[in-house]
Amino acid sequence: MIRSHVLICGGTGCTSSGSVKIREAMERELAAQDLTDEIKLVQTGCFGLCANGPIMIVYPEGTFYSHVKVEDVPEIVSEHLLKGRVVDRLVHHEDTEVGEKQAVPLSETKFYKKQHRVALRNCGVINPENIDEYIGTDGYQALGKVLTEMTPQQVIDTILASGLRGRGGAGFPTGRKWQFAADQPKGKKYVVCNADEGDPGAFMDRSVLEGDPHAVIEAMAIAGYAIGADEGYIYVRAEYPIAVHRLQIAIDQAREYGLLGKNIFGTDFNFDITLRLGAGAFVCGEETALLASIEGKRGEPHPRPPFPAVKGLFGKPTIINNVETLANIAQIILKGPEWFASMGTEKSKGTKVFALGGKITNTGLVEIPMGTTLREIVEEIGGGVPNGKKFKAAQTGGPSGGCIPASLIDTPIDYDNLIAIGSMMGSGGLIVMDEDNCMVDIAKFFLEFTVDESCGKCVPCRVGTVRLLEILDKITSGKGEIEDLDRLDELCNYIKGASLCGLGQTAPNPVISTLRYFRDEYIAHIVDKKCPAGVCKSLLQYHINADKCIGCKMCAKGCPADAIHVNAAGEVKEGKKLPYLVIDQSKCVKCGACIATCKFKAIYKE
Repeated sequence: MIRSHVLICGGTGCTSSGSVKIREAMERELAAQDLTDEIKLVQTGCFGLCANGPIMIVYPEGTFYSHVKVEDVPEIVSEHLLKGRVVDRLVHHEDTEVGEKQAVPLSETKFYKKQHRVALRNCGVINPENIDEYIGTDGYQALGKVLTEMTPQQVIDTILASGLRGRGGAGFPTGRKWQFAADQPKGKKYVVCNADEGDPGAFMDRSVLEGDPHAVIEAMAIAGYAIGADEGYIYVRAEYPIAVHRLQIAIDQAREYGLLGKNIFGTDFNFDITLRLGAGAFVCGEETALLASIEGKRGEPHPRPPFPAVKGLFGKPTIINNVETLANIAQIILKGPEWFASMGTEKSKGTKVFALGGKITNTGLVEIPMGTTLREIVEEIGGGVPNGKKFKAAQTGGPSGGCIPASLIDTPIDYDNLIAIGSMMGSGGLIVMDEDNCMVDIAKFFLEFTVDESCGKCVPCRVGTVRLLEILDKITSGKGEIEDLDRLDELCNYIKGASLCGLGQTAPNPVISTLRYFRDEYIAHIVDKKCPAGVCKSLLQYHINADKCIGCKMCAKGCPADAIHVNAAGEVKEGKKLPYLVIDQSKCVKCGACIATCKFKAIYKE
């Protein structure tokens, strides 16, 4: 008889920090203690709180162990699982209002308290490689309901009434997209899942696929029934090996259970799914480029109309939804459109998953109701900016998005609000920046990515983004002119208005938003020849503080450019005695080795 369940995170984050070895060690230890019949070991998807991984949770107590190591396993088994004594040193603790540390279960952490998990409801709860566990959490009940109790139009009407908008970035109403495809003449149609998650810092879709793949499969079958399609494709990045592996297992299991294939649930509805692996091209996240890639062609966007719902994959009507959008479908069918529409804002219903990263205490995966403010995400869920630094900006929407300044931290997060302030939802990456980030450099980083990933089909994107990057390079290297700001504004407008696809049209957004909110930093780079954040190497100078330097010469020994030398004894310049050691600015390569070497913090940069 099973008396305890031990859940170990099997998502990519915890896997990379050793959770597989921890699971293997646990299996060995349970066998050695003859506990395999009493303790069930479950590999789950991502729990969300990636900053604390590897994570292990023991039920029924709900004990939350964080930062677990292989060498901790024998103690957990002997103390907790055999003797019933919690290993306190490994338990996750949080500060209480009176300043004391208190052990808290995962669901009661500050990270989780304001979350509402719909798309992520099974992640960290079930074994994603076991279809029975998915069925045990109401899995495939929604598919059974639509096939036996609802007409295709009733399914579409339900999705329309819920207010669900596409979670891939543009926010187009999901029900309307399905309706367009359903209205096309009967014949061959397709359902496509866009799992080509390419934004830097984004891992929302990956976590759903790794932690709850059957939710996507069930939703695709429901979509197929709604529009009259009998075939689906999941286009997933080959760089997601765990997701690909678990998706294939889930597809095989669904076929074995008769939930994919012919005559599903004893009806005349047929539907099957094929995996297609992407080669990592960012542009293939754009729907027409994605379809071209599935067809075996070069992944390039095509003009619209016709839209894929009219003429898509292999020239047939096709609906394309991203992973998170599909992960909401079954719950809407089971709980009703009113339930989903009760969450969020008037025009942005439901919840949104964000990959929270950057300069933040609690990095990880969060799912919050639409309308939650950026302050709540950063300060309460994210635990604030670490090391006493000040929050400076948050970047949403990846390379297609924009930077939200600290002055707008109380902005409610939804589709319309983000667009109004010059950003966008995107697929859900949210990168936090502090005072040590240079906003010109941030814009440059995203432009470098866009330049590398441009498919090159249209001139505005292929050439325009390169010109933008050249101007940013010029500014960050100290060669900028004030006229460059006007050139950036003009070029951004041309690229937005003339690019072929949505990726090219949104490529200038990081530049536009940083110019809008952090123009003073651009001016400082150009006029003062200084980087206020101390990031742009070409504009930095390293100096030695005479009052702190003791002349140990360790910095000089560690300097790869031989730029530090002894100052002439007693030399005075402008009435002030120079440091014992000085840095020759003409030789300094700005590597920072001197700062790292000096134990007395006598070297600073400006």
